[in-house]
Amino acid sequence: MDFFTNQKLPVVAADCVVFMEEGVLLIRRRDEPGKGRLTAPRGMMEIDETVEEACKREMLEETGLKVDGLELVGVFSDPNRDPRGRIISVVFLATEWSGEPRAGDDAAAIEIIKDWKNADLAFDHMEIVKMAEIVKNRESS
Repeated sequence: MDFFTNQKLPVVAADCVVFMEEGVLLIRRRDEPGKGRLTAPRGMMEIDETVEEACKREMLEETGLKVDGLELVGVFSDPNRDPRGRIISVVFLATEWSGEPRAGDDAAAIEIIKDWKNADLAFDHMEIVKMAEIVKNRESS
């Protein structure tokens, strides 16, 4: 029997964290789950793209930013991390970007949060942003 025939497979998402001078760039979700709550920009990987390409595409669609200089933050795979089902996120820190932030696609709004450690982030996104900060600090030292 072919392994893929009867398997329930997880969905892969790409998340991106951007630290700007004013704070961390977050989106306010337009849709459920987590409608109205803050998260890092993210989206599902298409079948014909890499996670890096998915990250860049989703950032452009959701925030209007063209990102580059992607540093791997980590892989987040808790089976219960998203109420929609089994979603594994590959998370990147963008060290380069261009454009003006604007809400698009799944984002109701863009917010740059200076005091993000006290913000109420949806899902496991506080852990994601904290890990991205560690990578950022490692890169700048």
